[in-house]
Amino acid sequence: MRPRRTLGIVALAAALGGVAMTSWPALDAQQLPSVSASPLDEVLNRAFRAVYNLDREEGFEYARRGVAMAPNEARAHRTLASVLWLEILFRKGSVTVDQYLGTITRAQVSMGKPPAELDAECRKEIARAIELAEAAVRRNPRDLDAQYDLGATYGLQASYAASVDGSLTSAFRSAKRAYDAQEIVIDHDPTRVGAGVVLGTYRYVVSGLALPSRMFAYVVGFGGGKERGISMLEAATKDIGAHVDAKTALLIIFSREGRHLDALRVVQELKAEFPRNRVFTLEEGATDIRAGRAADADAVLTQGLTALERDNRPKFLGEKAMWLYKRGLARVNLNRPDDARADLEAALQNEPVEWVKGRIHLELGKVADLAGRRDAALGEYRQAKAIADTAGDPPTSGEAARWLKRPFSFTK
Repeated sequence: MRPRRTLGIVALAAALGGVAMTSWPALDAQQLPSVSASPLDEVLNRAFRAVYNLDREEGFEYARRGVAMAPNEARAHRTLASVLWLEILFRKGSVTVDQYLGTITRAQVSMGKPPAELDAECRKEIARAIELAEAAVRRNPRDLDAQYDLGATYGLQASYAASVDGSLTSAFRSAKRAYDAQEIVIDHDPTRVGAGVVLGTYRYVVSGLALPSRMFAYVVGFGGGKERGISMLEAATKDIGAHVDAKTALLIIFSREGRHLDALRVVQELKAEFPRNRVFTLEEGATDIRAGRAADADAVLTQGLTALERDNRPKFLGEKAMWLYKRGLARVNLNRPDDARADLEAALQNEPVEWVKGRIHLELGKVADLAGRRDAALGEYRQAKAIADTAGDPPTSGEAARWLKRPFSFTK
């Protein structure tokens, strides 16, 4: 065994899954090499573990080795395509939960053109993986491994189309094929809970659509049910090959649902499994902030910033600014305006992406209000609103408009 509009299903599901549409080989990630695993699966597992630890060059090496070892195996090509896609997301800085909480519009999530060489190679590998999986299904429609491969690869194609191309039409077609294939898998063998990553993600997303879009989704064959979707994802966390994908999706879903302690538990589990991935530390601090645990966030982010300075591996776009913004936000919430201002001003000097820049100015406005400098605060709020309106960040725009009307304070 291996493991807004209706089209918004795809865009959000791609975001929710993050890498949740890619699927790991079914290996015990803590016990490598495994005598029961094939040499190919060991190599593919090492590729994913390296990438999830941000050892990206090592991940590429193992993924390419897998394709060389098994050029006619769909999962080998899917693994390389997944590594390429994650590299594109990393370079563009589209790797944080904030971007997928329904607070950044589709235009913001769309990242523009990816590096041409990565884009071309990723498309080629996805196409080859689909070709091989479809051929395997034609040879034996009852082969659940082949159906799983097909569903996972179409899921990856949907994620790529939505998150990189911004093509929701193309993503919708691929998403429906992914859903259908994984539904066949779980219908014929309910123990294959890894298929629930795709199924659970889409069920959750469909449940949140407006009624007309939700009805259309049912008509074309998507299932719904928020709790059912979450339950399927939680079951998938017990699957060796799908647990990381399922936890990635749950981290975003729990954050969206306000279940911040559950989100914190999930991100701490991911952090423990992948200790070299500093993004999980960043997300732990961000989750602490959402949970109202500003002191814990300050401690986690301070530790993470120290580690960031020692880490000579490449950083994602605007990464240091993001760390400083998050710690500054925690310190605003702790009512430590001087420390917060130092972090936020430093964040502005470290080339933040536009939507983060808007949020930095929002917090600087609060700091100015706390110091009784209303004119300075108004200037910061105006900048925050202008940037948020352009970048497509309605909550920041709305909050800036609120504090333009009256000074920020911690009292209601």
